[in-house]
Amino acid sequence: MSDLKSKVAYLQGLASGMNVEADSKEGKLLGGIIDVLDEFAESFSELEESQEQLEEYVETLDEDLYTLENDMHDGEDLEEYMEVDCPRCGETVLFDPGIIEDEDIIEVTCPNCDEVVFVNDDDFETADEPEILHSRNSVIEEDI
Repeated sequence: MSDLKSKVAYLQGLASGMNVEADSKEGKLLGGIIDVLDEFAESFSELEESQEQLEEYVETLDEDLYTLENDMHDGEDLEEYMEVDCPRCGETVLFDPGIIEDEDIIEVTCPNCDEVVFVNDDDFETADEPEILHSRNSVIEEDI
């Protein structure tokens, strides 16, 4: 980058050593070309700085994501979910196990076909019993 700026400075020095009148056609052309080159060098320098900042930011995000993924695979902060297969379309439906204990009657529907797959009411029968599982690593525990 600084190499580009130094080359433009060298050209400026050469142009001034040519003893070309700044008001002449050639002087105006040469001065204009060097000014444009200088602006390009400056813009390129700013672009390089922005690129370096962006690369650092992406590296930081990548490291944070890697740490987060490792924490999840290590079993930290895993949430439990209930799992039921939809009798109509076979889609696996996950829901919060707190629904079972809720005093209100809550229906869980399949997001794929809108079939009711679970109701926290003793009168409702599911195609299969819900299972508790941990999200992200699909470790299934005992059937409820």
